[in-house]
Amino acid sequence: MRAGADLRGRIVEIRPETDDAATVVIRPGRGWAGHVPGQYIRIGIDIDGVRHWRAYSLTHRADGSAAAGIPAGCVAITTKAIPDGKVSTHLVRRARPGTLVMLDQATGGFTLPVPAPAKVLFLTAGSGITPVIGMLRNHLPELTDVAHVHCAPSEHEVIFHRELTEHHDAGRVALSLNLDDVHGVLELGRLDTLVPDWRERETWLCGPTALLDAAEKHWADTGVPDRLHVERFRPTVVEPGEGGSVTFARSEQVVEADGATPILDAGEAAGVLMPSGCRMGICYGCVVPMRGGAVRDLRTGEVTVHESDEPLPVQTCINAVAGACEFDL
Repeated sequence: MRAGADLRGRIVEIRPETDDAATVVIRPGRGWAGHVPGQYIRIGIDIDGVRHWRAYSLTHRADGSAAAGIPAGCVAITTKAIPDGKVSTHLVRRARPGTLVMLDQATGGFTLPVPAPAKVLFLTAGSGITPVIGMLRNHLPELTDVAHVHCAPSEHEVIFHRELTEHHDAGRVALSLNLDDVHGVLELGRLDTLVPDWRERETWLCGPTALLDAAEKHWADTGVPDRLHVERFRPTVVEPGEGGSVTFARSEQVVEADGATPILDAGEAAGVLMPSGCRMGICYGCVVPMRGGAVRDLRTGEVTVHESDEPLPVQTCINAVAGACEFDL
């Protein structure tokens, strides 16, 4: 947690939001650089001896002040446990205060411009509400005309239901809930009734892939694709193992390696030009960006699973492949 160390955080609270969703409050280390509302961070958490990374939108106040029950100086993410979701289920059901997690700095362009648009539409579904609740908690005073259509399977599964309803009742947000058990799955043609002037609004959309794809087509067919701003997270599943294939993307080579051979040695043996300074006593000269996959630290046995669009720097001299991985080399 000290300044200069790899960025970590300590979970201080796990607060249920619905039966399947919870807000995880984390106190970050001193290297935390802050965020812009709407951005996300990657969190690395150890589960059964394997480190898993996932991306989550931030929901706390960007100025570091206390709000919505989140203590000052803390960051917060909200996740929904999904079937076969190893990390989301762990965070909602099993994680406990005091747990140390790895953090990346905030990133992402799903943010509001400055100045904010005169008329805004938020279109969200399920846990896609999370970047938008972050925007509302930070930008609502400067948003003069906000419509929000949120989709959920049922009323009791609406994350942040009370907070959204309070904004609606106070006249700050025109909220429309589309509940699958009442209205059926949202048909985008209903927007003409729910938000008649939706074509005139800048729209921020986050939710399941099917909704994102349908909305992009709907906005394009209507002739206003530039008014739609979309947040997508790439779902991937990496199963760690003993050894496997190493793909070097730029050199277009695939190398098979066992679980005991450093990736540096495996690459060199196959004729890949591997950067390194190890043999001259220059540490970290062998660091190469990993696009995705799983590696095992040969010193500790710790497995790191990387599942993000953002490359992860890996020391190839001390890591072996643990299933399959791809490097930008």
